[in-house]
Amino acid sequence: MAEELSPEQEKTIKKLGIFKIKGRDKQGRKILRIIGKYFPAKELTLDVLKKYLEKKIFPKLERPFAVVYIHTEVCKSENFPGISFLRSVYDSIPVSVKQNLETVYFVHPDLQSRLFLATFGRFIFTGGLYDKLKYVSRLDYLWDHVRRNKMEIPEFVRDHDEDLEYRPMMDYGVESDHPRVYGAPAVDSSVAMYSTRCIS
Repeated sequence: MAEELSPEQEKTIKKLGIFKIKGRDKQGRKILRIIGKYFPAKELTLDVLKKYLEKKIFPKLERPFAVVYIHTEVCKSENFPGISFLRSVYDSIPVSVKQNLETVYFVHPDLQSRLFLATFGRFIFTGGLYDKLKYVSRLDYLWDHVRRNKMEIPEFVRDHDEDLEYRPMMDYGVESDHPRVYGAPAVDSSVAMYSTRCIS
C-alpha cells in the first residue's frame, strides 16, 4: 500500500529546500532547482517523494522548463538515494512533464557521476533525458544559460566553485578534495606529493 504524504512530511521537504521553482533561463523557461546535498536519502521514502512531487511540483511544470541540478557535496552514504530510487522517481514523472523538460544543467558533476552517466545514462533514463543533459563545471558557465539574478545559489556551492578555481584538477578526481590551507608556506621536500584518490 502506498504511503500517503502527511502535512508534516510535506512541511519538512519544503523546509529542506531540495526543490524550488524560481527564475528562468535565458530562453525564458521556468527553472526547477534541485540541490542534491539537501536530499535526506536515509529518511525519505520513495512513496513520500513521489507524492510530494505529484502534489507540489509537477502541476507547476505545465510549460517548457529546465532543471538546474546542483551535485555539490553529494555523498553516496549521506544524501544519494541510489540508482534504482532515481530510476523509479523518473519513471513516475507524467509523460506531459517529461515532454516539457527541455534541458538539465548538471552543476559540479564529479568524475564518478560523469563516468556512470556516460556508461549507463542512455539505458536508465529513457525518453531522451540523457540527450538533454548539460554538464556545468563552474557557476560562471551556468550564467551563460540561466539568469543570474533570478537563481539562488547556496553559499557552500559558491565556496566549492571558488575552490575549483584554485584547483581545477579536483573536478576530474585527479586531485584530492581534502581541506588545504592556501597561502601557507611550502614544506621543503624532495618527494613529490600526489593524491591517491583517483586510484583508490
